[in-house]
Amino acid sequence: MKSELVVANSPKSPEAEMFRSLRTNIQFMNADSKKKVMQITSTVPGEGKSYVTANLATAFAQINKKVLIIDVDMRKGRQYSIFNLNPRPGISNFLSGVVDSDFSLDKDDIESYIQSTDIENLFVITSGSVPPNPSELLVSNKMSRVIDSLLDKFDVLIFDAPPCLIVADALIMSRLVDFNLIVSAQNITKMEDLAKAKNAIENVNGKVAGVILNKVQITAKTYENAYYYGEKISATKPKQRK
Repeated sequence: MKSELVVANSPKSPEAEMFRSLRTNIQFMNADSKKKVMQITSTVPGEGKSYVTANLATAFAQINKKVLIIDVDMRKGRQYSIFNLNPRPGISNFLSGVVDSDFSLDKDDIESYIQSTDIENLFVITSGSVPPNPSELLVSNKMSRVIDSLLDKFDVLIFDAPPCLIVADALIMSRLVDFNLIVSAQNITKMEDLAKAKNAIENVNGKVAGVILNKVQITAKTYENAYYYGEKISATKPKQRK
């Protein structure tokens, strides 16, 4: 597993604690409901949505929730590399019905595309082969049937979607999930872009539950004084090694 999985690899770190707090916030937000399907998106590339998705999913898996990540970023999906999985077949192959003959599976059974990870209770459906028409695949009735068929098998479904200001994929998916989380990054995300992303999702009747502030430089003092409220939720990403 890559060092990006801080919740699993560095459970005592401030970063891991931030994700556990994020998990708790989501649980309290849904305390009186049965909402279990979420989408994580961002405004533009580079804000860390896949990193946040992987670690939040790990945090839920660690409290014995059966979790499935579905990587619907069919152009640049990263979940397979984060968890060291086979990149295909994935969700694009299931939705298109196009599966290489090298793979022996029931191409019409979504469960055939689920891969287990090294983390107990955590499973992934990768993005799969890069299709020419990702948006058209997501808008099909087949996608909504995928969610319905998986609801009884998993406690939490998390969709890792492309940035919503770049392509329409996240906007299409936003109507199919219970709520959406937007990842922003300190010193990267523009406030006007964040407002545009929120409005775009809400304009198609999607629900934005909150914003995750990523790539915050954490010190011991700021960690001790961290405070979570409203729709602002913080998470951090370690500096990339050169």
